[in-house]
Amino acid sequence: MSESAASVTIYHNPACGTSRNVLALIRNTGVEPTVIEYLKNPPDRATLESLIQRMEIRPRALLREEGTPYAELGLGADHWTDAQLIDQMLAHPVLINRPIVVTPRGVKLCRPSEAVLDILTPPQKGPFGKEG
Repeated sequence: MSESAASVTIYHNPACGTSRNVLALIRNTGVEPTVIEYLKNPPDRATLESLIQRMEIRPRALLREEGTPYAELGLGADHWTDAQLIDQMLAHPVLINRPIVVTPRGVKLCRPSEAVLDILTPPQKGPFGKEG
């Protein structure tokens, strides 16, 4: 079964090199994914909870520290519940690590960028040069 644009979605930040590399790897298979710039169009609670569940991770594993209010909010402390961490990600979408890719083969936080290859069905159509 081949993937179509409707079946591959990337939660993308165009300012992030890893996110740009993952988008390029997806496109290198011949698939044009649905691109959601999650800082402009953040997921709602149900979507974020579903993504976390489908990745089989805890909310803490999706938190981004660098360039975010993580330290200022004290999110490294152990007292935060999963629901509270999700609340913080909804209030500050920059806390959501990226890129998250959804395909028929699964949902994955694609760091490093090559991790996306595990959930893409079509092979790469040509050589790929990762940006630095």
